[in-house]
Amino acid sequence: MFKKILIANRGEITIRVIRACKELGVPTVAVFSEADRAALHVRAADEAYCIGPAPSRDSYLRYDRILEVAKACGADAIHPGYGFLSENAEFAEACAAQGITFIGPNPRAIRVMGNKTTSRVAVYEMGVPLVPGMRENLTSEDQALEWADRIGFPIMMKAAAGGGGKVLRMIARREDVAAAYRAAKSESLAAFGDDAVYLERYIENPRHIEIQVLGDKHGNIIYCPERECSIQRRHQKVIEEAPSPIVDPEMRRQMGEAALRAARAVDYDSAGTVEFIVSGKSREFFFLEMNTRLQVEHPITEMITGIDLCKEMIRSAAGYELPFKQEDIQCNGHALECRIYAEDPDNRFLPTPGKIIGLRVPGGPWVRDESGMYEGLDVPIHYDPMLSKLVVWGSTRERMVTRMLRALSEYAVKGIKTTIPFHARVLRNEKFLAGDIDTNFIDTQFRPQDEAREKPHEDIALVAAAIKAYRRDKAKALGRLGGTSEGGGQDASAWKASGRVRRDPGF
Repeated sequence: MFKKILIANRGEITIRVIRACKELGVPTVAVFSEADRAALHVRAADEAYCIGPAPSRDSYLRYDRILEVAKACGADAIHPGYGFLSENAEFAEACAAQGITFIGPNPRAIRVMGNKTTSRVAVYEMGVPLVPGMRENLTSEDQALEWADRIGFPIMMKAAAGGGGKVLRMIARREDVAAAYRAAKSESLAAFGDDAVYLERYIENPRHIEIQVLGDKHGNIIYCPERECSIQRRHQKVIEEAPSPIVDPEMRRQMGEAALRAARAVDYDSAGTVEFIVSGKSREFFFLEMNTRLQVEHPITEMITGIDLCKEMIRSAAGYELPFKQEDIQCNGHALECRIYAEDPDNRFLPTPGKIIGLRVPGGPWVRDESGMYEGLDVPIHYDPMLSKLVVWGSTRERMVTRMLRALSEYAVKGIKTTIPFHARVLRNEKFLAGDIDTNFIDTQFRPQDEAREKPHEDIALVAAAIKAYRRDKAKALGRLGGTSEGGGQDASAWKASGRVRRDPGF
């Protein structure tokens, strides 16, 4: 096992990795930007080092500085978490050049699967079903029009590099293709430093379902039961559950075997996820992409399988074989994850940075909160607004949902707006309860822009009613005690003489 592990990340994922390391008996090192000097992950690690100013490009993305810290403190392995450098093949190669183990897959797997067109070619050769469309990048507007006619409308234009729901354009009409091509190339260059784009068929009523895979350095690889990740805003996940409400055992086996073929295409040897887009009508599934890292939603897979994916990822990087076979993997019950964001759902999910002045965290049986929060924390504007992941398990889907609703009712974050109330609204939605969801669920079932206009009036009415009730009760109480509503009332000596305890009516 490693002597010391540096976690090249921040927030709740760093704390998650630190916990896994402690259970393995491995000391940990945290890195932090100047904005994160007081962050919880800095306190949780055995050692912590500042690596630069607040912007991630000057800190968490500076792998030269991270490697300097690793060499100076004696860390012989680096866990990248997710985001930042987790899918950067150059970083993985730079670690190897310094004699430091990158806790993740081989650089070739990261490079091939990190590009949508090269990944499509790789998995197509392994017989993995693809969404009908291109397996190469577009080179001109004329070629875009030619392929659009060949595929048929509506179509999707996507960036070949990157991910995270960025640079996705649905095109319904031929006359919009040329403008979409120019805009998508410009957006892709700005987002990923690469302007390559391609076209594929648009899947109607799409569901986003993914398969967790786990491999080792000895050629062993297994898959776990699927995760349903269709509740999204801006093409980014908000709520995930495992298993999916629409996947039966045979479909699970087919998707799992397809995921293994995709992973074997790049000799995959770590924790990773093969993502599929599934037709809500036909239940056909197609390869979407592979994420060559630990996923945000990995806890729900852990809850239904009993496998600590983070620890097994570390063990695999250290050269250990997987301690189980495919036939050992079982699906036990249901698990649900709500991503708690510092965002205002009633205002287009815009970030809400600020100070957390009060915090109450839910607990109880089968409730797991993975968080980087504490009372007094200043939530910065510089990074992803996710604060925590609230995860529950239930023996049935119904029990899972009711447990999550109970946990959400206990969760209180004061000082900033969060998505906690929004999650409760989703979980009470009839379509969600019926499992009738797709990636357009939030857009079709909730209209934040309308709620933003209506909500202030509701708030004013509620506050006015509360004030009126308070004044009425106070006047009645003071009248019974011989006081006045103007704030006079009996003095302290009279209260003592009467033997009664004074309380502020209404509290």
